[in-house]
Amino acid sequence: MMTRFDPEASASWLTRSGREGDVVVSSRVRLARNMAGFPFVHRATDDQREAIKERAQECLMDSGIVGRSRSHLMWVDLAGLHALDRRVLLERNLISQQQAKSEPWRGLAVSTPDEEYAVMVNEEDHLRLQVVRPGLDLTSAFREAITMDDRLESRMDYAFSLRFGYLTACPTNLGTGIRVSVMLHLPALKLTGEMDKFKRATKAMSLAVRGVHGEGSDTLGDFCQVSNQVTLGRSEQDILMQFEHEILPQILDFERSSRRTLLSKRRVMLEDQVQRALGVLRSARIMKAEEATQLLSQVRLGVATELVSGITLEQLTYLTVLIQPGHLQRLVGRPLDQAERRIERATMLRERLTSACG
Repeated sequence: MMTRFDPEASASWLTRSGREGDVVVSSRVRLARNMAGFPFVHRATDDQREAIKERAQECLMDSGIVGRSRSHLMWVDLAGLHALDRRVLLERNLISQQQAKSEPWRGLAVSTPDEEYAVMVNEEDHLRLQVVRPGLDLTSAFREAITMDDRLESRMDYAFSLRFGYLTACPTNLGTGIRVSVMLHLPALKLTGEMDKFKRATKAMSLAVRGVHGEGSDTLGDFCQVSNQVTLGRSEQDILMQFEHEILPQILDFERSSRRTLLSKRRVMLEDQVQRALGVLRSARIMKAEEATQLLSQVRLGVATELVSGITLEQLTYLTVLIQPGHLQRLVGRPLDQAERRIERATMLRERLTSACG
């Protein structure tokens, strides 16, 4: 059982850049499931929630749940973790803001060392299974999620209706219970004033646009999550194929077209902004998390458009997570107040970016 989380654990989506990695940071497939014979979490008693957790832990820790032999699941009793470690898990998108609360009946199973598989227990639903891959790799993530789901279903009975499909606490998940999503970096849309147009287009396509930590979170550094909203009446394959092969190519073309516009019509402005961001990151002595995230976003755009060399997209993705409060304090090894965090954040960025950029 985990008692403390390593802030520099090598999650695959943080340390590798996959296909279309200049725009798509990571891909995720999530399945919402509930156990037959128990009320939904929000209607269950504490004793029932505890029974759900114990049953989930028993089934999840059984061998063979994870499809890849190099990974194994580790159980995390969230109530037994320090609040700072729950914060780290949230910053790595392994748990939700709701799951970060310290109720004793909440749990998490996460694969090590890659963190590609995770199952939240007693979040909105009894089980939230997710598989995450670097870059655009929804097909692989879907295949692994279904494999894990099938193996778990062989060990427990799911709440299922022949008419409605998988029963979920929220009607938007009813049916397949699937949510396919990608973490996108869209700085050029913001710089060219096209972000509102993008949001209108995604709404028209029945997509949800959320912050980096999902529902209720803020968009930081031009990063956002885009996911499907409709699940009832459609097959998992239909949802996946439309999202990956019809919707996402349009979004990628939109962002890349905006980048080409910046390079051809506003190149000096773009170069100035990118180099100023890099200069501040390599010299500042005090840095807020929001400012650091935005500056790293600008440098990331510089790397993607080949205006910056000597640093990779993977390094910048990693730094974007390391500068967050939980990771930073675990990295330093002690609790920090706000003023101390700003100093330590600036110090860490100076050291790592100076080394990376020579």
